[in-house]
Amino acid sequence: MKPVAFKNRYFKRIKNSNHLMSLDEIANEHLKTINSSWDFHIDDRHDFSDISQENIEKFIKKVEKNLSKSFSDDPMTILRKYELIKEDKLTFEAYLLFTSNNSPITSLQIGRFKDSVTIIDIIDINTNIFDQVELVLDGIRKHLMTEFIITGEAQRTVKYDYPLEAIREVVINMIVHRDYRDSGNSIIKIFDDRIEFFNPGKLYDDITVEKLQRGNYSSRIRNRAIANAFKEAGIIEKYGSGIQRIKNECKFHGVIGPTFEEFVHGFRVTLYKEKIKKKENEGVKQLFKLVQTQPNNRSTYFAQKLNTSVKNIERWLKQLKEENKIEFRGVPKTGGYWSVDE
Repeated sequence: MKPVAFKNRYFKRIKNSNHLMSLDEIANEHLKTINSSWDFHIDDRHDFSDISQENIEKFIKKVEKNLSKSFSDDPMTILRKYELIKEDKLTFEAYLLFTSNNSPITSLQIGRFKDSVTIIDIIDINTNIFDQVELVLDGIRKHLMTEFIITGEAQRTVKYDYPLEAIREVVINMIVHRDYRDSGNSIIKIFDDRIEFFNPGKLYDDITVEKLQRGNYSSRIRNRAIANAFKEAGIIEKYGSGIQRIKNECKFHGVIGPTFEEFVHGFRVTLYKEKIKKKENEGVKQLFKLVQTQPNNRSTYFAQKLNTSVKNIERWLKQLKEENKIEFRGVPKTGGYWSVDE
């Protein structure tokens, strides 16, 4: 439902009540009516001396690689085609993508906390937003725990205590969807048991935390020009798929799912280190008792006794082995399962 003006005030209907709109909300609604977003518009505070030719060339190479084609035009013509330059002036998007200086507008802080007040390390990253992605990921990685997994291959597999792909997705979402008109910083806090990602700017348009959790929402993009540049460069794969990808990566990694919280001036995503607790179903309990009372038997025997499939038995045996409750003794043809305590 569109906003309604009354005595120089703008209201919009939310459920059963009228909501007085802020200046930002009014501006956003105006931009939507002209099918635009603020980052498409000219940035009068910055000019070409504030951006880097090297950063422009890096962007063009990323786009060429992602689209598998080469541009024949000169860089300035390419930027005009992508509407990064208008009326021979920079847009807000162009400044954020290609800035050559440390910019307070892009400032993103990473803090390693021992508790809520004790800071072990702090990093301030205020580069152009393209370089920021990998710099932020490097800053987070240095504070994560790792383990080496022997796979039989020549190289060992490194496993982090958090799902890196979920972290990457959160970081990209922070940078692309941040409200750069807000003076607040983006802040990442790394604790012993969790990582908190806070971004200035509430959820955009009619998206709510409840809709995010249910997956019942359509993609709404605050910074359409920035999102398009990230997509052209291959950093974003598909609009609106990030939240589900974060959830899937957490589940695949074996840790509990993320939480989403909205505040007056921002939005926070939290990833956790805590492992998913495996539910011990009744079949697993019965199988463990059977192994204890009738050891040195195999999956086919247990399947007959419990009147279930061999596939189910093998899955339950795997769980019991992972929990260090049972072990296989003897050679494959004649051995069987035993309780570890026996």
